Amino acid sequence: MSGPMPSPEILQVLRKGVVIPATPLALDDDRKLDERRQRALYRYYVAAGSGGVAVAVHSTQFEIREPQHGLFKPVLEIGAEELTNHRFTAGRPIVKIAGVCGNTTQAVAEAGLAVSLGYDAALLSLAALKNATEDELIAHCREVAAVVPVIGFYLQPAVGGRVLPYSFWRRFAEIENVIAIKMAPFNRYQTFDVVRAVAEAGRENDITLYTGNDDNIIADLLAPYVIRTAGGEKRLRIRGGLLGQFCVWTERAVALLREIHQVTATVDAGKAADVAEQISALLQKNIELTDANAVVFDAANKFAGCIPGIHEVLRRQGLMANVLCLNPREVLSSGQSEELDRIQKSYAWMQDDDFVREHLDEWLAG
Repeated sequence: MSGPMPSPEILQVLRKGVVIPATPLALDDDRKLDERRQRALYRYYVAAGSGGVAVAVHSTQFEIREPQHGLFKPVLEIGAEELTNHRFTAGRPIVKIAGVCGNTTQAVAEAGLAVSLGYDAALLSLAALKNATEDELIAHCREVAAVVPVIGFYLQPAVGGRVLPYSFWRRFAEIENVIAIKMAPFNRYQTFDVVRAVAEAGRENDITLYTGNDDNIIADLLAPYVIRTAGGEKRLRIRGGLLGQFCVWTERAVALLREIHQVTATVDAGKAADVAEQISALLQKNIELTDANAVVFDAANKFAGCIPGIHEVLRRQGLMANVLCLNPREVLSSGQSEELDRIQKSYAWMQDDDFVREHLDEWLAG
């Protein structure tokens, strides 16, 4: 039995390939939800041109689900309100994605809440099922998919994920209302497993591929995948990004994806020579964006300062008041702020400070 599907308008946006920021959590100095700045973040992402926004995901902090904080529902509610607020969206459809995790009972309950609040899909994390068999994982995914359209999520083991083999993704791709997959294993071999599985399942027109590989964003979006299947040769592309990196400097990320789409369309039309220099420049930017992400996400310290690093970028722009997390042990790593100074001096092309400065008062207004 097939599960629910998003509206045709939402599917059209998702399949085109868009920038989808993974939203952080704005806290006041008492580590309570700063609703004004949380709303400002959603407004920023919409104004920057994002085609979707992911809420209650890793960068929103999994601790929002803990009873002492009780922030899972409030954050989803605020997100749903702002992402359908015509004052800011001008009626443009924004794909609303809710993070869903935990065991099957928890995940199904979270999916039900997301649907009741108007979310279009769930980004399904399997991090809590580290010891589950492949059959158990597929059964879990099917139960969630019975409630909400599903976006698969290959989360790298370094931040709590698990290795998911080709055989899992091949079976996962057969779930009728899987509409996209975010690939974030930070691993070329494992990324290829997902692309190949979608092609072999014959779902390349139904499941849109999104990069979550923050260490290789532009190359992921530029590279065509040619998969030779029993049904013939298939050509797939990763169409957009659902990323923590895209929750900072978002207006520039939208412009970057627009350029990449123009380049790949030219290549697919058989005119690669016309954009050879542009491709070379984009590959250089891929290296620079990877350097920036390494600092923001604190790769040097096994991603310990990842969320505070995101906060620090947004704090410097005035969008967040501080870098505080619900877990007081999550702080910037030693030297991370100084490294961010280096990044901001080195790569002006990826920063949207002027855009934020122009609109910040409007976003912070009630």
